[in-house]
Amino acid sequence: MVKVTAAEVNNLRKKTGAGMMDCKKALVEAEGDMDRAIEILRKKGQKIAEKRADRDSSEGAVIAKVNDAANKGVIVSLNCETDFVAKNDSYVQMAHQMAEVALGTSTMEEFLAAEFEAGMTVQEKLTEQTGVIGEKIEIGGYKTLEAPFVGSYIHGNKIAALVGLSAAIEGAAEIAKSVSMQVASMGATTLSYKDFDPAFIASETEARIAVIEKENIELGRLGKTLKNVPQYISRAQLTDEVLAQAKSDIEGQLKAEGKPEQIWDKIVPGKMDRFISDNTTLDQEQCLLDQNFIMDEKQTVAEYVASKGDVSVVGFERVSLV
Repeated sequence: MVKVTAAEVNNLRKKTGAGMMDCKKALVEAEGDMDRAIEILRKKGQKIAEKRADRDSSEGAVIAKVNDAANKGVIVSLNCETDFVAKNDSYVQMAHQMAEVALGTSTMEEFLAAEFEAGMTVQEKLTEQTGVIGEKIEIGGYKTLEAPFVGSYIHGNKIAALVGLSAAIEGAAEIAKSVSMQVASMGATTLSYKDFDPAFIASETEARIAVIEKENIELGRLGKTLKNVPQYISRAQLTDEVLAQAKSDIEGQLKAEGKPEQIWDKIVPGKMDRFISDNTTLDQEQCLLDQNFIMDEKQTVAEYVASKGDVSVVGFERVSLV
């Protein structure tokens, strides 16, 4: 049997991250050949990966990176099976390293085939680490974003977001980070209500109204206050005609209540804002620019960005483990 030195074992451990005994066994089997030992450990990882292919890898570390030019960003989710592994410093470091590699790629396929370290691709590293750690290790999410300025935000290595701005103005880093926090926190799915398909809005309106009406039957039975049943759910439905009719209805109500006409102009704007708020619930949930800004709910995200100068949000991405 070939004898291997502690220095050789330690060197293999540094290269692969495998345990001391696994490294020693691999070196002995490889008769001291370092490259062969690495291949032995890799094959071990492949066998473990095959056995654990159907396991749930819902834990991990989600990392966002932006290049030095701040015009491209990437999010990578390195998934594993347990929170114990996900919180390990070396695991999080590997996730950061993979995100750095991902910055130079444009697709998941390109990323997995990219060189992670000398002689080993990202996919091969994942397989190797499956053998080392003993859990299913895979890329659970991969997103890229390019824009004149890109900023990012990571929340507890569980959620990461990227936001692209139309220009790299002064303060762009702060704007992009603040909006990235909004994306991470509120989980928008699209940029603006203008992106919605009319058929989707129609079906969603019908479904939401049906749910509220059903809830109101039970609330009425219990003698509780009924929920407001909206006529609409998106700004896309609030045409000039709809808004004009809403204003007319409000004025008619004020007249019926005996409110002096000379003070209507002080009351109507607030009631119109309430009408729009009550009838744009879909936008507030799913449209980034139309959501109330989490740092100042008196303004929307679009209004916050516009207040910072001649700049707009042109895109965003989000990856989450939760």
